[in-house]
Amino acid sequence: MDNPTDIVVPARLKGRVVFPKDERYDAARLVDNAAIDRRPAAIVMAQDAEDIVATLQLVNDSVLPFAVRAGGHSVVGYGSADGGIVLNVSGMRDLEVDEASGTAWVGAGWTAGELTTTLHPMGYAVPFGDTGAVGVAGITLGGGIGWLVRRFGLTIDSLLEAELITAAGDRQMASSRENTDLFWALRGGGGNFGVVTRFRFKPHPVDTVLSGEFILPATPDLLRRFVDTLVEAPDSLTVISNIMPAPSLPAIPEAWRGKLVISLSFVHSGPIADDARPLDLLRSLGPAIEESVMRKPYPALFPPPSGNRQAYAHRTMFVDSFDDRAIEIIQRRMAKPSSPAVAVNVRVLGGAVEQVANDATAFAHRNRRALIGLYTPYTDLLEAARHEAWTADFEAELIAAGSGSGAYLSFLGTEGETALNAAYPPATLARLAEVKRRYDPDNLFRSNLNVKPRPPTCQ
Repeated sequence: MDNPTDIVVPARLKGRVVFPKDERYDAARLVDNAAIDRRPAAIVMAQDAEDIVATLQLVNDSVLPFAVRAGGHSVVGYGSADGGIVLNVSGMRDLEVDEASGTAWVGAGWTAGELTTTLHPMGYAVPFGDTGAVGVAGITLGGGIGWLVRRFGLTIDSLLEAELITAAGDRQMASSRENTDLFWALRGGGGNFGVVTRFRFKPHPVDTVLSGEFILPATPDLLRRFVDTLVEAPDSLTVISNIMPAPSLPAIPEAWRGKLVISLSFVHSGPIADDARPLDLLRSLGPAIEESVMRKPYPALFPPPSGNRQAYAHRTMFVDSFDDRAIEIIQRRMAKPSSPAVAVNVRVLGGAVEQVANDATAFAHRNRRALIGLYTPYTDLLEAARHEAWTADFEAELIAAGSGSGAYLSFLGTEGETALNAAYPPATLARLAEVKRRYDPDNLFRSNLNVKPRPPTCQ
């Protein structure tokens, strides 16, 4: 095993440390976005909180970059560090379910799909996202927008408590009763404040769900009204849409392939007796090119990862509707995409999300009606700059037209001051900076959308 940086591994560290010459290194260093190709000096596979403390000692004794990784789904690759030390918490998979209180302590290493499958026989689910391979830690700290968002809110709305290790190596508990400022910041503030080791969630009763997909022509009329229609739907209905060129699939009539369509993927998590209402509402949007509907166990929405990695550019913003100017921009851009698989992903919000005050958590966009993501996948890494530019120009044009603003932390494809100010309103950012000053004054945890510590007040 090669150790080119002469890293001295603390004797008390129980987890395996993977170095560049280790046969497992290439697999261990990869993250979800294939456009990210970083080579850490060492990857620590932590087993428990004591390993995290030992790793922080190692980091503080070195001058190397540092990153924390759970699921590795950060668009810009925050879970890796060129020439640095990566702390991988994926091995921390303890689970304690208290049936009497209906709560669960969950280790930071679980993925959303694994935990959903494990909790299902007990009749419960935590509202995560829509991708099983995403780490529970990452999606929770970012907010969490997925299939149950309108019924049960963001992932953070089911979070009761968190345990973390701070930059000083101290164990802290954060909840509505203890370290309340830290608890506020963890719910949407990302990994700025420490390494979370465990989360205590309040799961919700979910068994089977009605799910499926309606594919409709993306006409201007439909694009104008579908957000308004779906935001007023029963809270048990969540729809995640993609505006895209129709793919060449057997289910798609040949006459529609390549034309602009909107795919409405939906989940109705209410009682079976209420299934007809969401279906009637979806069908009221217009005749479908193709539709599929079935009842299935909730974990079926989180299939195991395929193992295939995809390079992609991504931008995000919140919208309240699509006016004529936004529709014109979308139609023109999608007519000449830089990638044939490009999509405008639209997640309609409302419901339980907006029942919590905007300033109650660091996620501060609860009054917005929809979240969009501009997703541009590609295969040729030599063409990365072209795809990034196309996606960035698309974003800039929508913002300039007044069609979108703000940003969702977990979907951000850019870094820096502009991204920070899009993710957080000024008052939220100022409060985060104060919490950062208290728990990470030297900004050790900066491989994230970094909130810098507020400077001490002069006396």
